[in-house]
Amino acid sequence: MSQGRDQDRKGARLELDHLVVAAGSLDEGVAHVEAALGVTMSPGGRHDFMGTHNALLSLGPSAYLEVIAIDPQADAPPRPRWFGLDGVSGPPRLTNWVCRSGDLERDIQLAPDWCGEIVDAARGGLRWRMAVPDAGQYPLDGAFPGLISWVSERHPAAVLPDRGVRLEMLEICCPDAAVPQSALAGMLDMDKIRVVQGEVTQLTATLRMGDEVLCLS
Repeated sequence: MSQGRDQDRKGARLELDHLVVAAGSLDEGVAHVEAALGVTMSPGGRHDFMGTHNALLSLGPSAYLEVIAIDPQADAPPRPRWFGLDGVSGPPRLTNWVCRSGDLERDIQLAPDWCGEIVDAARGGLRWRMAVPDAGQYPLDGAFPGLISWVSERHPAAVLPDRGVRLEMLEICCPDAAVPQSALAGMLDMDKIRVVQGEVTQLTATLRMGDEVLCLS
């Protein structure tokens, strides 16, 4: 990355938008989250253009947790599904995180080259734009965030029931921690994000509900 690009990145600001739990089926994913956190998730909807559907949990007024899975009633899309869902196997797990951008074109240019191309997306009354890699899987096996920009005035978290769950820390363990650390420097407030070195990529969210501290991975 050039010195000029490094200087430009200092003005870029991303915000954590949502966490993603990928599952072999939506029911399995919802059961996994509800058992781990002791809360009830809310129905989401269908993404016909990707052949997926989801359920949601508020993490406050501007962030949420999403369980997403292939929709068995939908036609297969003409491209790989996002979040690597075509290759999901085993139990549900926290696989991805997504950051909100105020200028998606700019931030994609400032981020590493493997962030993907912008697609227009919709579900119900929600409209957004998101960078989606051609292969469907997000950078560094999910260690680097997906980038999103909301077109609709309302944000999903603003209309979800507030169960009192809040994110304390998102820990991202990956084999080459220096890569996301360097790529995100100057782009994102890392106060609640920790990137650490590890043999495999794994995301762990520490969440608080009242006095109770819970973990989801």
